[in-house]
Amino acid sequence: MPPRTPPYLPFLHGPPRVTPALKPIPERRWLIPDTEMDACELERLMLLEEQSDETLLGEIDSAPARELLAMIGEAVNVSSQSPADSALGRAATLVSDDLCLLERDECGDWRLIAGAVTAPTYWSLEEMVGGTLDELHSPVPGGSSELATRINRVFNGLVPGRVLERFNWTVQPGGARYTPERPVALGAEPEDLFLRVERQTIRKLPETGVICFTIRICLDPLLPILVDDDLRESFEDAWIGADRALRAYKGWDEMEMLVREACLQSAATG
Repeated sequence: MPPRTPPYLPFLHGPPRVTPALKPIPERRWLIPDTEMDACELERLMLLEEQSDETLLGEIDSAPARELLAMIGEAVNVSSQSPADSALGRAATLVSDDLCLLERDECGDWRLIAGAVTAPTYWSLEEMVGGTLDELHSPVPGGSSELATRINRVFNGLVPGRVLERFNWTVQPGGARYTPERPVALGAEPEDLFLRVERQTIRKLPETGVICFTIRICLDPLLPILVDDDLRESFEDAWIGADRALRAYKGWDEMEMLVREACLQSAATG
């Protein structure tokens, strides 16, 4: 079977950046089409059930979680048949997206109060739940002072019915979705490389005022993408053009030779 056409190729818009770069999208496109459910549903259900102490944490049966469950059911036009004990657990079975709920505390800080996360890109829900935006973004270059301030401003101004979308991307060895730790590149070949795209959205729940942050992970083998000359050129420009600190944060320096080999190999077979 030939590889699918990747649903998103954010490197076409340049190198990854720390800035949020959020754009409004129609409400009907919040969660559909779900391009990843077929690929990850079984693993996702298993992780939510068997490793719930790592993947399903916080106020998972609160009023915001119940509101989110109703909103997701309406958005995807499916009712949850899951026997999960919590509203957030049931909501997580309806989509491939990881679901995070953030609430404004008495100090005005947005805090992660609950999460259903089965595809973390090198972070731990257990370590992050309960944290503020400052704490959640402190590992990102410039995150604690810059990124969190900007996102706080976006969160404060968000109104119900408005959905914002952004993309993040990286390259990883292997096609694992559940990656609380960064996969090791040692011993990997160009054929092992995958483009890992995060499609992120935020929206405000109208009844509780809590923010829902969704993360959909899309994984596609890198070599078939790079066979196309135009795509390869755009990818190389984006890869090379990334900020040095961001490259180090993403672990790209360790994969430099491997990615370069992938580009050369694809150019030779294209």
